[in-house]
Amino acid sequence: MNRNPVMGYILIFVFGIGLMFLLSFKGLGDMDELAKEKEGGTETEQVVRAPEDIYKSCVSCHGDAYQGGMGPALKGVGDRLSKDEIIEVVTKGRGAMPGGMVKPEESEAMAEWLANIK
Repeated sequence: MNRNPVMGYILIFVFGIGLMFLLSFKGLGDMDELAKEKEGGTETEQVVRAPEDIYKSCVSCHGDAYQGGMGPALKGVGDRLSKDEIIEVVTKGRGAMPGGMVKPEESEAMAEWLANIK
């Protein structure tokens, strides 16, 4: 019983080419759907987080009791900065704080919450 050793490679090659075409067509269908989402054609759910939830990513620099650490203390920040200045800091960053920590649609609520920390 001699089998042709090339036959296994040919089967794998044919299967691979078929799978490649199948995935390409699947990707083309997804491309249309992604284009519709980008244009705003389909509804995408916007998740707006509560300021307390956003602050969980700030604790490592500003402390769990707003006492500061690597970043400045946040107690009384509303006395030092106006609401617009707080919005600018949380969206664009300042010093070692990177920008983009808070989404623009969340910045208003975050600034209000930070301004009331005593």
